[in-house]
Amino acid sequence: MRVVSLVPSLTEAVAATLPCALVGVTDWCTHPPGLEAVRIGGTKNPAVDRILALAPDLVIANEEENRAPDLDALRAAGLGVLVTEVRTVPQAFRELDRVLTACGAPARPGWLDRAEAAWTDLPEPPARTTAVVPVWRRPWMVLGRDTFAGDVLARLGVDHVYAGHPDRYPRAPLAELVAAAPDLVVLPDEPYRFTAADGPEAFPGLSCALVSGRHLTWYGPSLTEAPRVLGEALAAARR
Repeated sequence: MRVVSLVPSLTEAVAATLPCALVGVTDWCTHPPGLEAVRIGGTKNPAVDRILALAPDLVIANEEENRAPDLDALRAAGLGVLVTEVRTVPQAFRELDRVLTACGAPARPGWLDRAEAAWTDLPEPPARTTAVVPVWRRPWMVLGRDTFAGDVLARLGVDHVYAGHPDRYPRAPLAELVAAAPDLVVLPDEPYRFTAADGPEAFPGLSCALVSGRHLTWYGPSLTEAPRVLGEALAAARR
């Protein structure tokens, strides 16, 4: 199989299972480090001609990360395109199984079993925590309804304030976020790279948790360690 991945999460999953299958990946595919594959542009602006030149058997994509016109252009050129939809942790495991099977994996990989086990029978947190979860600033945008990251946090005892919002990634004035007075402000380092010097200063008097965006938003091998990595970061901010 010759596979082009338009999704960093799926790139990491295929690389951990069938490393020789990947012939093209996006500029944002950072894991595993040192991946040897042709770079075909971004997730939102892939170079369709570059993908066609690679003559892949399959292009793997995601309904949220990739644009329908790009996927339609690839299909029109005769390429097979598999599009995932991931809104919850259980759905991530089902979709990963489907993708890896389509890419030619002879059996379910051990890392996927370990990842699913890591999310089974999680310990009950001592108390539920409310949170605002910005994913961008200028303008401020936060997690809203039906997001994978929101489900990840909910399973770790964190209920984000905008879970019932009509939009999946609503814009909200900073004053509104502060006025919500959550127990925590969860600041991931992607898609916007929040850091200790860029983010917490906007929420004076509120506890901020700087967390790994890869562990919060990616679905792949990172799911194996995500409960521990995120749990430790959230627990440290709660203290």
